[in-house]
Formats: sequence, C-alpha cells, structure tokens
Amino acid sequence: MPLLQPQVVSRAGLTPTYGAAAASTTVPCGPRNFLHVKNTAGSSMTVTLTATAKIEGQPVTDVVVTVPATTGDKMIGPISQALFASDTNGTCAVTYSSTTNVTVACLSI
Repeated sequence: MPLLQPQVVSRAGLTPTYGAAAASTTVPCGPRNFLHVKNTAGSSMTVTLTATAKIEGQPVTDVVVTVPATTGDKMIGPISQALFASDTNGTCAVTYSSTTNVTVACLSI
C-alpha cells in the first residue's frame, strides 16, 4: 500500500498536490492529519478508514465516508492514532470503493 505523506498547511499558504487514488493506501496518524478526497466520476464512492481500536474488548467501527458524484469533495479527519493506527509505524489503512476520477491528498494543519 502506498503511503501518502502529509502536506503541511502553513501561514504562507499551501497549494496541495493531489494524486490519483489507489485501491488502498496508508496515511500517517496524527491529531492534525486529514484526507481531502475529490470525486469527479459519475457515481458516488466511499472512503473507508480502518479502525483498529477496541473499547472493553469490542472493536470500534470503521469510518466510512460517502463522496458524492461529479463534484464530490470531502475532508476526512483528524486521523487519530488511538482509533486508526494499524501498525507500529502509526499509519492508518484507507480503502476506496472506486478510484476512477478520484484524487486525494493527505494534509496536516
């Protein structure tokens, strides 16, 4: 799974770079990290952040966000380590139901 590195928003401004979505990626967890997903396809699609946390032994539900068709634009986060860290590197597994005409950037404030 490719790792999306956060692009840091600063007072000087940031023009984010968006890449084509892959079927699955990882992003670093962090209280200031989030995903910006754009969908220009003719159908809506979903983005799933895989939750790894447990409360009293019960798994927390994954976060599933629907991105609308054509002009869909969603910001998803923060990507909390307590909820989403899937490995010792502190990354979150992200999957996309469709990647056609979908772009994504990981941003950090």
